[in-house]
Amino acid sequence: MAKVAVVLTNEFEDSEYTEPKKSFQEAGHKLTVISSEAGETLKGKQGESTETSGLGIADARSSDYDALLIPGGFSPDILRSDDRFVSFVKDFMFADKPVFAICHGPQLLITAESLQGRRVTGFKSIQIDLKYAGATVYDKEVVVCGDLVTSRQPDDIPAFNKASLEKLT
Repeated sequence: MAKVAVVLTNEFEDSEYTEPKKSFQEAGHKLTVISSEAGETLKGKQGESTETSGLGIADARSSDYDALLIPGGFSPDILRSDDRFVSFVKDFMFADKPVFAICHGPQLLITAESLQGRRVTGFKSIQIDLKYAGATVYDKEVVVCGDLVTSRQPDDIPAFNKASLEKLT
């Protein structure tokens, strides 16, 4: 089964992490939460969930994982100010490994300068940013472009999970 890296910090959108996590784990995949420091307690922006990071970004290597999950919320905007996370994400994108980004998750892909010529979607407020980053943007519940799976919002999670799991089989 696949080893999935999850880049996460405080203010993640609870359901955009917990629902894919549950879906991936039920399918037998292993997730590792990567944050600034190992053992960090991370809180969702809705206050519904907390998670403890299993690994700090300084010790994370993209080569140790088969895929990457980027939940939305405010977390991706915080993470993209740290060059280590940007580099980590860029490694997945340019190695053509599966990357799953929902809602504001594609903000990390914008900063990683990895969307040129790709088909994507994202939360309405970042769709123009995705366009300026060189992507073709669709307002659809899920867009699959090679190994990249993107969705717009929590309502899209069922389609996002389905498309993501197809990339892990």
